[in-house]
Amino acid sequence: MPNRLINATSPYLLQHAHNPVDWWEWEPEALARARDEDKPIFLSIGYAACHWCHVMAHESFEDPDIARILNEHFIAIKVDREERPDVDAIYMDALTAMSGSGGWPMSMFLTPAGEPFYGGTYFPSTERYGIPSFRRVLQSIIRSWTEQRDQVQRSAAAMRQRLAYSAELTVQPGDLTTDILDGAFDSIIGLYDDYEGGFGSRPKFPQAMILEFLLRQYARTGDPAPLAMVEHSLRKMANGGIYDQLGGGFHRYSTDEHWLAPHFEKMLYDNALLARVYLYAWQITGKAFYRRIVEETLDYVLREMTHPAGGFFSTQDADSEGEEGKFFLWMPDEVVAVLGEAEAELFNRYYDVSEQGNFEGKNILHVREDLDALAQRPDARPEYINALRDVLAHARERLFLAREQRIKPARDEKILAAWNGLMMRAFAEAGAALDRPDYTAAARRNAEFLLTAMTDDRGRLYRSWKDGRAQLSAYLEDYADVAEGLVFLYQSTFEARWLQEAERLLEIIHQHFWDEAKGAAFHTADDHPQLIVRRKDFHDGSEPGGNSAYASAALRLARLLDRPQLAQRAETIFRFVRHLLPAQPMGFGHLLCALDFYLRPSREIALIGEREDAGLRAMQRQVARRFLPDTVVAGAAPDAALELEAKIPLLADRVALDGRATAYVCRNFVCNLPVTTPEALAAQLNAR
Repeated sequence: MPNRLINATSPYLLQHAHNPVDWWEWEPEALARARDEDKPIFLSIGYAACHWCHVMAHESFEDPDIARILNEHFIAIKVDREERPDVDAIYMDALTAMSGSGGWPMSMFLTPAGEPFYGGTYFPSTERYGIPSFRRVLQSIIRSWTEQRDQVQRSAAAMRQRLAYSAELTVQPGDLTTDILDGAFDSIIGLYDDYEGGFGSRPKFPQAMILEFLLRQYARTGDPAPLAMVEHSLRKMANGGIYDQLGGGFHRYSTDEHWLAPHFEKMLYDNALLARVYLYAWQITGKAFYRRIVEETLDYVLREMTHPAGGFFSTQDADSEGEEGKFFLWMPDEVVAVLGEAEAELFNRYYDVSEQGNFEGKNILHVREDLDALAQRPDARPEYINALRDVLAHARERLFLAREQRIKPARDEKILAAWNGLMMRAFAEAGAALDRPDYTAAARRNAEFLLTAMTDDRGRLYRSWKDGRAQLSAYLEDYADVAEGLVFLYQSTFEARWLQEAERLLEIIHQHFWDEAKGAAFHTADDHPQLIVRRKDFHDGSEPGGNSAYASAALRLARLLDRPQLAQRAETIFRFVRHLLPAQPMGFGHLLCALDFYLRPSREIALIGEREDAGLRAMQRQVARRFLPDTVVAGAAPDAALELEAKIPLLADRVALDGRATAYVCRNFVCNLPVTTPEALAAQLNAR
C-alpha cells in the first residue's frame, strides 16, 4: 500500500511512496505528531539523482523489519533537498558541525521541536568499513531517547544555538579593495592541481564559479597564470569521462583526480554554470574547442532537459536498469557493431575503449590527448588532423544514435526557479555571443514560463513546478537567480519588460527577505513557514548562494538603472564576509565574481537602432562576442529610447545619428563620441 508520499510531486519522494516506512513530508502535522506521541524525528534528505540515496532506500527503507522499527519509535520525514533547500541547509549545517563533513543521503535525528541531536549520511544495512548498520543506529537512538533524554535535550539545545550563528553575523571592519581579490587568488593557487587541472584531489568537482573568478582575475590584471589554470582545467574536464563525449553535458563530479570516472547524474545548475565558463573562455581565446563544448552542452539541455512549455528539468539520474552509468558505458565489440572494424579501431584508440575496460570492466569514453594537442606536434600534418576530426565527429554521431536505443536514465522533471534562472542566463549570453537565435528563444520561453506558470497572483515566485502544479514559496536564490537571468535576457533582446520584471523581483527581496536591522538577506521570506532558525546564506556551494546571487543581480541593475541604493546593499553583503574571502575563496566563488564587478570601473554601452536593423545586430555582436566583465548594455529602438529614458537613464538623450544604428560607450557614465559602424565600436571596446 502506498504511504503519504503518493500525493507528492517530487520524483524523489515518489520513489519512496511504496516503502513500508510510514513517511511524512516536512509539514506542521508531522512535527505535531512527534510532539503528541513524544517520539524523535528521523529526517531523511536526498534527491532523485543521488545514487547512494537509492542504495539506502533499497537496503533499509524497503526492509519490513527496519520499517517496523521506524514506524514504532520515530516520526519518519522524507525531504527532497532540491525542493526544500531551507530544511536541507539547516540540517546540513548541523551534520557538518557534528561530523566535520556532510552529504546525501542525509540521515538526521531530531527532537519533536526539530532540534538535531545526531546524524550521518549513508548507513549500510550491515556494519562495514567502520560504519555502523542503520539498524544498530536506530537501536542506539531509541536507547538514548528513553534512557538519556536530558543529555539529548541539552545537546539539541546547544546545536540550535550554534545554528543561529549566520543570522547573528554583522558587518566586518575594513575596506573593500582589490587586495581581497588578489589574496583569494593566492589561496586558490595553493589548491590548484598542476597535473590534472581543477582543485584538490578525489573526488573532484568542476568548481565553475572559481574558474569564472580566475577568468576575471586574468581580465583585470593581465596576469597569464589564471587564464592558463582555467584553460588547462577546461580541457581536462571536457576531454574526461565527466563530460558526455557523445551527447554533451557534464556529469556531477569525478570520483578520481583524473576526471575519468564520474558520478553519472547530470545536474541542470552544473551545466548552466559550466556552459558560461566555456563561453567566456571562447570569448577570450577564440578557440573553437570551447565553443563546441558550449553548444554541445546547451544542445543537450534543449534535447533532454526542456519541457515543451519552456521550463528546464532538474536532473538526469546516474542509474539505468539498476546500474550506475550503464547508459554511458561501451565495450569494443559494441563500437565495432555500429562503426565497422576500421573506423572502430580509430575511435576506440582515441577514446580509450579496450577489452579490459577503464571502469568496472567497461569503458567510459574519454580523450587522453585531443586533436588540438596533436596538431601542435612538430610532425603534425594539418590535412591528416582535419580528416581525423571529421571521421571522429561522424563516428560520434552514429554512436549517439545507437545509444539512443538504450534505456535512458530516469529524469527528475520538476522545474526549480533558481536553477532555471541560471540556465536562462546561460542561454541568453550564449545566444547573443554565438549568434544563436534558438538559444535566445529558449531563454525567452523560459522567462515566460517562470513569470506565468511559476508566479502567483501576488507576483511572488514558486520554488517548484511539476505536472502543472506549482508549489512551495521561493527562496532568496530563486528570486535573485531569476532576476539576473532576466537582466541578461534584456541585454540580449533589448526587450524592456525583462528588465522591469527583474527590478520587481529584487523589490520583493527588499520587502520580504532583507534584514533592515543588521543588513544582508535571509534565506527565507518573512512569511515563510517557521523553522528552528532563520538563516542567512553567504557561501557558494554547488550553485550560487542566496546573498551572492542577490549581490550580483543588484549590482547589474544598479548600473543599468542608476540605482546606487542597490549597489549599497551589495556592498553590505560583501562586508559581512570580507575577512573570509581571501582565506576561504573556494566557498565564495560567485561572491568573488560579484565583488570583482563591484570594484571595477564601470563600462556602460547604449545601442540605439531598430531591432531588425543589420547595423544594430552587427554592433551587438561586437559587444556580445567579447568577454567584458565590467560592462552592462542597454538598447532600444530610437522611439522607444525616448519612452524608456526615465526608467533606464543610460538611454537618456541617445539618438540614432543620421538614422543609422548608433553605439555610445561610456566609462562611469562619461561617454565617448557615438559611433555608427562595428569597426569604430570595436576600436572603442579595445581601448584600455
